[in-house]
Amino acid sequence: MSGHPGGHPTHLSGQAAAERHGHDVNMMRVDFNQAPFTVVWELTRACVLRCVHCRAVAQRTRHPQELTTDEGRDLLATIKSFGNPILVLTGGDPLMRPDLTELIRYAVHDLGLRASLTPSSTPLVTKERLTEVKEAGIKRLAMSLDGATADVHDAFRGFSGSFERTMRILADLREIDLPFQLNTTVTNTNVDTLPEIMEHVRASGAVQWSVFFLVPTGRANVDQMVSPERHEELMHWLAELSEKAVFDIKSTAAPFYRRVAIERRRAAAGGGPVTFAGAGFRYEDGLDRPVQGVNDGKGFVFVSHIGEVYPNGFLPVSAGNVRTESLVDIYRDSQLFRDLRNPDKLWGKCGRCEYRDVCGGSRARAYGVTGDMFADDPACVYQPAD
Repeated sequence: MSGHPGGHPTHLSGQAAAERHGHDVNMMRVDFNQAPFTVVWELTRACVLRCVHCRAVAQRTRHPQELTTDEGRDLLATIKSFGNPILVLTGGDPLMRPDLTELIRYAVHDLGLRASLTPSSTPLVTKERLTEVKEAGIKRLAMSLDGATADVHDAFRGFSGSFERTMRILADLREIDLPFQLNTTVTNTNVDTLPEIMEHVRASGAVQWSVFFLVPTGRANVDQMVSPERHEELMHWLAELSEKAVFDIKSTAAPFYRRVAIERRRAAAGGGPVTFAGAGFRYEDGLDRPVQGVNDGKGFVFVSHIGEVYPNGFLPVSAGNVRTESLVDIYRDSQLFRDLRNPDKLWGKCGRCEYRDVCGGSRARAYGVTGDMFADDPACVYQPAD
């Protein structure tokens, strides 16, 4: 799987990013009990790559029970009934669906949805196909870059030549003027080379770098995760980088970045009250403090290739299926989603934390490591006051 759309993002460039992207500010007006900010649809799990950290445990052939074209159109119409959420079309490799451009055109031109696409780096990604999806309405495409060298990246992808193919795809995207972002999964294998990967991002002309912090699910395991202390160091490094980078930066599956960003903003203000907003969260000091943060099942919903509805692609607990229930009803009314939107369900230090509304920890990582989605996020070092 090329991208990391199974998890909710957090922009690292804070208010500046929100001002550049009006929809990020509009997100703050969304009632997450009623509608998500982001909907991810996994069109297929078919993919020829063998990525060592693949959430989907992708297979080489399409599943016979994938949502059909007509079912997909019905799903897209239901997504639109939420309002105007961001739609991410992912896989597996979505280019393995022959009806991909038809579905994109219906989503964008007929329904008015904002859609992005995350293909895998395979021979299917030709300049002709890229032009087709751009003409169908895709405004941004995401590709993965998990190493600064071919050896590291290809080992991640399980396919020799993946790095070179990615570089060619990026050149094609620049030529046809289709904006793109680069996604990087952080593991013990590549964490020390993140500055070199960042230089590739800068040189490529990417509009955004999405830095994903691994969740142990699918092919990924706990041994691949960096330590909580290293997570904290990286949050500060990315926060500093976001202040000067020419591209946007966002984290995925690291909602505790918001605590780091808020504390840094508060320190810069001499310890006084702060108001801080970015894509995925809003925070304001004060007695009547409005806070909001996207998290698993809270402003975020994932629909699988066979219609199962998950709070997150990395939290594989189903709340229902769009073939038998409305996605709107599942998101709003299922016990699973309602519990995930209730901070009182959290326990341990996440339950005591003063940032639990704006952060809440990765529920997917808590589940992947402990089996309890309401437990502490094991990647976070913060100890709240008792």
